[in-house]
Amino acid sequence: MDQRIINLYDEYTHKPLNRNEFLQRLAKLTGSVAAAMTVLPLLEINYAHAATVNDEELFTERVTYHGGDDMQAYVARPPKEEKYAAIVVIQENRGLNPHIEDVTRRAAKAGYLAIAPNALSPLGGTPANEDDARQLVTQLDQTKTLQNFIKVFDYLDERKDWDGKYVCVGFCWGGGMANNLAVNVPALKAAVAFYGVQPKAEDVPKIKAALQLHYAGMDERIGAGIPAYEDALKKANVSYELYMYDGAQHGFHNDTAPTRYNEAAAKLAWQRTLEFFSKHLH
Repeated sequence: MDQRIINLYDEYTHKPLNRNEFLQRLAKLTGSVAAAMTVLPLLEINYAHAATVNDEELFTERVTYHGGDDMQAYVARPPKEEKYAAIVVIQENRGLNPHIEDVTRRAAKAGYLAIAPNALSPLGGTPANEDDARQLVTQLDQTKTLQNFIKVFDYLDERKDWDGKYVCVGFCWGGGMANNLAVNVPALKAAVAFYGVQPKAEDVPKIKAALQLHYAGMDERIGAGIPAYEDALKKANVSYELYMYDGAQHGFHNDTAPTRYNEAAAKLAWQRTLEFFSKHLH
């Protein structure tokens, strides 16, 4: 697909670009409104693909914990009730949707207690319409939202199936949150950020966690912040791994996003993620 179309969709899903303007510009790039309507299903999320792990293989539940706000979260773990290390799974800018729940089950299938907070809990939860969900994410109070995610680690203390160790992984918006949690949660063992916005350079020395960072070669928007982040990590002697996936698009791990999903990059990045967590949790 024309890279200009993919870049336009990235602008639409990450910046204040309304749907009418997006469709008008898409029609110009494709040559007609009819052609734009043909391309559109190839760009938009299809949650029919968000079921790679059957929840019948696992123990799953929906819980509420108390941050600055009451926070809903999706939990998955192996069926046997014993103590597991925890992975906090952090959503993209679409709320807690079927894809992120599936990723949570993937983490559970790997032998972890996985928990995915719903960032949109204070605003009524995740709406079914993707555009509405993205709009709500822009309305979140950033300071409160960070605290709501920090509080998930306190919630783990209440669980009998947690072994006392935790890590986090985030995607897109959640990649930025994973970086922020690394700055703000000293007990965090490790954090993995998929194509996430980098923290301020002056905050990097606060990081105690080991980091693994995944970036897409075609993602100019997020890629622009890599040099300064890597320089700050080196100066602060933070343990980190950085992987660039040449030819991959922003969102390459999301298998419900037809034009951006890159199967080879996604599988390799997830394998690296699980190996990284195993290294730092055992």
